Amino acid sequence: MATLIEQESGKEIKLKRNNHVDEEIEIDLMDLLRKVIGIRKKIYKAAGIGLIIGVIVAISIPKQYTVEVTLSPEMGNDKAGGLSGLAASFLGSGVTMGDGTDALNASLSADIVSSTPFLLELSAMEIPVTKNEVMTLNTYLDEETSPWWSYVIGFPGMVIGGVKSLFTEEDEIASFDKTSQGAIELSKQDSRKIATLKKVITASVDKKTSMTSVTATFQDPKIAAVVADSVVKKLQEYIIDYRTFKAKEDCIYLEKLFKERQQEYYIAQKKYADYLDSHDNLILQSVRAEQERLQNDMSLAYQVYSQVASQLQVARAKVQEEKPVFAVVEPAVVPLEPSGTSKKIYVLAFVFLAVCIVIFWNLFGKDFLNKFKEVCA
Repeated sequence: MATLIEQESGKEIKLKRNNHVDEEIEIDLMDLLRKVIGIRKKIYKAAGIGLIIGVIVAISIPKQYTVEVTLSPEMGNDKAGGLSGLAASFLGSGVTMGDGTDALNASLSADIVSSTPFLLELSAMEIPVTKNEVMTLNTYLDEETSPWWSYVIGFPGMVIGGVKSLFTEEDEIASFDKTSQGAIELSKQDSRKIATLKKVITASVDKKTSMTSVTATFQDPKIAAVVADSVVKKLQEYIIDYRTFKAKEDCIYLEKLFKERQQEYYIAQKKYADYLDSHDNLILQSVRAEQERLQNDMSLAYQVYSQVASQLQVARAKVQEEKPVFAVVEPAVVPLEPSGTSKKIYVLAFVFLAVCIVIFWNLFGKDFLNKFKEVCA
């Protein structure tokens, strides 16, 4: 019985403590609310200042338009059953072309698009600015605007660079194509532009579906669409040129060999025909032996010529077979709305930040500063 009484009294004590804590919390919250209401004029001023700053920042940031192109490359296939295999089956089992392992496929699209040689070629492309005016992408990058604070932040660097240029010799590289033992040499300005292109032009590959997405972000929606479409076409050219390079080299070599063997066969055929015409009525054994030798030379030349012709047909079929097929799922469409963070978000963020700073300073900052001064004193 005594234990039950003790347990009940313990519960009552806990309930009283909890009620006391709740009352203290309510008192603290009410006190904070009264303080906030007391500084409402300051909050209104802070909200106004935050609104003005937010509007200035939102207006200063230029609009960006993003275009995304999605394509599905069909890279892998059974080459034994392709055009070259079909040609080889008709021309004979002895006619074959070596198959190599591809070192480049669609999974490397992101690395190709961000590579310096690719972007250098892309920067030289012409883009339509107006109906009657075109300019290179490299020139257009100079005309894109930046927020005013970027000029303020970069001003000291510009001054330091200008002072340095007075005491150092100018060694700018005049051309993109200037290379030294395969190394590309770029000026500082060109390096900055390439770095900018790497940020605004990106490519990604979905490992599950093998879908390649290419995005281009610029301040002009039409230019963004044109550049995105050009990137896709140039990417296709890069992959096609690489995959068909070996087959084209084989085809060029076989065409040269075909002409040589064809000429040899024609010469042997002409020699045999001329010999028959000049020794038509003679039945000497030496004449027959020479005739047989010329005929064998002609037959051998024809066999070699025929075999090379067959290999050439297979090589031509292999060039077509090696070309990958790119199915454009989503083409480049001129965007109607800008991408990125909305201007309203910037305004609301600065208003919220200004109000929070004022409330925090008046509720906690002043007391903390006064205590800190007392400790220091």
